[in-house]
Amino acid sequence: MPEATRQGGCAIAVMAKAPRPGQVKTRLVPPLTADAAMALSASFLRDVTENIRLASQDAAISGYVAYAPAGAERLFDGLLAPGTGLILADATGDHPAGVRGFGRSLLNAATALFGRGHPAVCLLNADSPNLPTDLLRQAARALAADDDRVVLGPAEDGGYYLIGMKMPHAHLFEDIDWSTSRVAAQTGVRAAQLGLEMVELPAWYDVDEPSALRRLAADLTEAGRRAMESGRWRCYPAPATAACLARLGMLDPPPARKPALSTGTAPALPQRSP
Repeated sequence: MPEATRQGGCAIAVMAKAPRPGQVKTRLVPPLTADAAMALSASFLRDVTENIRLASQDAAISGYVAYAPAGAERLFDGLLAPGTGLILADATGDHPAGVRGFGRSLLNAATALFGRGHPAVCLLNADSPNLPTDLLRQAARALAADDDRVVLGPAEDGGYYLIGMKMPHAHLFEDIDWSTSRVAAQTGVRAAQLGLEMVELPAWYDVDEPSALRRLAADLTEAGRRAMESGRWRCYPAPATAACLARLGMLDPPPARKPALSTGTAPALPQRSP
């Protein structure tokens, strides 16, 4: 068990399926092949867990992957940042009637992590490999303050990339229209019904559609990173994802001894093999 777990601190767990062809990043197939989508999913996992590990250098954080299905632990071997724990978070078990679908996995993950002694838990998506590290620190620090509260990181599509809590409130996951643009708003209503303060982080984007993948490729160029850093947030450079996109022909590797240049236009997605 990681040192931070024995000492307490906020658990940040990435909600992730085991990387198998045809089971992950399916909305990117086509234009990607199933094998390319699996490789991209694996690179996202590496970057997201490395991002959590980076955040833990400045805040009391322990990193996990909350995975499914049961028995798939070995598929994560060598894919995660050192020190990342694994915890099963499938949809099995007894739940309140209104907790359905993905909400069951989220509630199972939160309950299991609180059961390990963490005073706070954040559940993070696996689709934002370049999420600014400081947003993870902010979430952990907000949950370290006194009194019960919820932290929400809204996604640009109306969902959320992060939800943090100090107790496993099942009501936060009840009667939510998962995979719609109403998720974040409905979650805010559930928090209000519980009388909980809502700390809202800045919005970020998920990469689960071809247009978002092109956006990510543009943001991971040298010019894209400079543009991001000129704003409020410094995004995580996501080196594993950048390398994967380069192999897929979506991102040119930087030339030796000089910075890469970009026109700001994302390369076309590779075509699926016949």
